[in-house]
Amino acid sequence: MGRGAVRLGMSKMTQVDFIPREMVSYSKETQTPTEALTHLDQKADDEEDEEVTAPPPADDTQEDKDEHGEHQEEDIPKELTEEEKLQVLHSDEFLSFFERGSRIVERALAEQVDVCFDYSGRDLEDKEGDLQAGAKLVLNRQFAEECWTKNRVVTCLDWSPQYPELLVASYNNNEDAPHEPDGVALVWNMKYKKATPEYIFHCQSEVMSAGFAKFHPNLVVGGTYSGQIVLWDNRSNKRTPVQRTPLSAAAHTHPVYCVNVVGTQNANNLISISTDGKMCSWSLDMLSQPQDSLELVFKQSKAVAVTSMAFPLGDVNNFVVGSEDGSVYTACRHGSKAGITEVFEGHHGPVTGLSCHSAGGPVDFSHLFISSSFDWTVKLWSTKSTRPLYSFEDSCDYVYDAVWSPTHPALFACVDLAGRLDLWNLNNDTEVPTASVYVDGAPALNRVRWSHSGKEIATGDSDGQVQIYDVGEQICVPKADEWTRFVRTLAEINENRDEAEELANV
Repeated sequence: MGRGAVRLGMSKMTQVDFIPREMVSYSKETQTPTEALTHLDQKADDEEDEEVTAPPPADDTQEDKDEHGEHQEEDIPKELTEEEKLQVLHSDEFLSFFERGSRIVERALAEQVDVCFDYSGRDLEDKEGDLQAGAKLVLNRQFAEECWTKNRVVTCLDWSPQYPELLVASYNNNEDAPHEPDGVALVWNMKYKKATPEYIFHCQSEVMSAGFAKFHPNLVVGGTYSGQIVLWDNRSNKRTPVQRTPLSAAAHTHPVYCVNVVGTQNANNLISISTDGKMCSWSLDMLSQPQDSLELVFKQSKAVAVTSMAFPLGDVNNFVVGSEDGSVYTACRHGSKAGITEVFEGHHGPVTGLSCHSAGGPVDFSHLFISSSFDWTVKLWSTKSTRPLYSFEDSCDYVYDAVWSPTHPALFACVDLAGRLDLWNLNNDTEVPTASVYVDGAPALNRVRWSHSGKEIATGDSDGQVQIYDVGEQICVPKADEWTRFVRTLAEINENRDEAEELANV
């Protein structure tokens, strides 16, 4: 490294670029411009071309030195000897600076990213604690379109399973623009830096739920406030739906907050549930009528007002729904016990979000699910018990959504009305979040969704904006022992719950 630097001839280049001697008088003129101009006016007729080096300017320079004293001497840079230059070139400080500087310049020439990121971790040394939330959640992109998202609320988010850079966001109506479409769905692209949507879709009813149709990369499904299911196709030149369900008793006539495509490549269905408790199964090839339908009724009398739905990993028959009355229910689509099977009571307000455990690994946690509610809590459940395993009560406002990480067994995210995004790693702590961040302006965060890699997380707010956060690897990438640690964490949670119930009964 040292020899290469010497061969560059840096000392010779420095000597060639030194300021010429006659520039001394230029420095004098900038320091005493009035005197210099007066002197030049007096000598204008007598001086030759080399007046710059004449004795009078030299005398003036001496007078200036007397006036400014040591300050003038300090302004003159010290010329290094050859030996001193070699010492600098071979010093550890210079070599470290040159190595890091050249690496940053190489990044800057090739990429338009944060080229100053330091992989050695030195950037974190000045921060309090081991790692700060700023290193755990970093805002990457923010999506909004003045024409389509102003005065609208983000109602749903979904990442494309085929193209991981695509994210669809649905929006409700803009009350200040009655002539615009009530429902909007925009497809945003993370791959490019452009600020406009990749695709713009709309319909005549507010879109309450939306998602990419699994196994059909060109289709986007929407559930509307009117009860219609709409289907958009990005291959079509139209922004309006290419298919829609009828508004009839055979289909939905109440708002649809839940749509999900389940099954396999060769056998899949679109499942939708409306707030009157009606569940329909559709073929994406024909939305004129459902293939089958089911009324979700509890104890043969009470229709379940469904607000959210989730299917366990790899299951197409059993599912979980949340309701307006705060209860959570398990149900199944087929068989002799089709319909509601169990009720899980614990929330004291409407259930706003549900998520089944989805991180596959050496231990099966598919029986776990979480729910969020207006009662300011997120609750952890198991299908093996109708009592909540744990209640996370760190939030100070309505919790609008909660979602498990797709890659980490003990990690989930939740968002609330105060504009806060929380990440909880239950293997680290069950009392406080591992990382939290507030969105600028503190709009209500309505929805949160992990990317399929688990390294990005998207939030949608009440101002119509979508934020994409990068999640630090120290959080999102699970260690090899996370699954066994989570088994111990769950055992401790169960033990503490049993002890608390025993004390309550005394």
